[in-house]
Amino acid sequence: MANSRPTVAQLRAFLALAEHLHFRDAAAALRMSQPALSGAVAALEETLGTRLVERTTRKVLLTPAGEQVARRAEVVLAELDRLVDEVKAVQGTLVGPLRVGVIPTVAPYLLPIVLPRLAKEFPDLKLSVHEEQTEHLVTELLAGRLDVVLLALPVSTVGVTEIVLYDEDFVLVAPAGFDLGDEEIPREALNDLDVLLLNQGHCLRDQALDICRDVGARAAAATYATSLATLVQLVSGGFGVTLVPETALPVETRRAPNLGLHRFAPPAPFRRIGLGFRSTSPRADEFAALAESVRTAVAESGVAPGIRPA
Repeated sequence: MANSRPTVAQLRAFLALAEHLHFRDAAAALRMSQPALSGAVAALEETLGTRLVERTTRKVLLTPAGEQVARRAEVVLAELDRLVDEVKAVQGTLVGPLRVGVIPTVAPYLLPIVLPRLAKEFPDLKLSVHEEQTEHLVTELLAGRLDVVLLALPVSTVGVTEIVLYDEDFVLVAPAGFDLGDEEIPREALNDLDVLLLNQGHCLRDQALDICRDVGARAAAATYATSLATLVQLVSGGFGVTLVPETALPVETRRAPNLGLHRFAPPAPFRRIGLGFRSTSPRADEFAALAESVRTAVAESGVAPGIRPA
């Protein structure tokens, strides 16, 4: 027993439990069963010869020894992930596993354009994609559970390096009966309209609110949605108008009838899309190659007129 050492699996299981303080949530985060997680934590306690957790009826508490082990385990696993990253970096450009996080207002529109090119250009890349809102993606990135994230910039988080991919304009989507004219509209046209928004947590909601504030427009107080698809359907039903990024237009407007699309007069409101990765990652050159591949795929797709290099 004196010569035994904790395994990486045991440390990862315990660290997840220390983060969530709940066996079910920790097991879900690691995509493993509750009994397997409980067994790994028990094995770690046996290896170290001490109790690490106190199990109550509703949650889990860390013992003083557990708190110390959690701090050290985080350092050990971070260094282990860094070792793996450094080895990958010398194997070649975009070879092997790559864990990518993407925000929901980008994933369904950009991935169908980008993934075929990545498969062709980097055949040895083993890509896994995780779709989450910005805050969660950045947390997972800094924790080492994601390698790179695709999201709206700026991230403005210490420890994250950004690579700009492209800018895309917002388009005003309104019911077909709205009389906004056939020409490009000024931003001030929003003053007379109820702008429908996504729920809190979506960066697109914050961007739309910023546009409304710039011109003194109001957002509809009672109507929110969890996806762009729902927003566009609400517009089709006459609930108001919304702002949709160019890349989403071909998909979302095809699903809803009775819509009018109105582009803004220059300078049009826009969002900037880019990659983010840990500033300490040794794979910066690989992520630069990934960014260039994404830019090329978007440029060659002809997906929308309001997308341009940043």
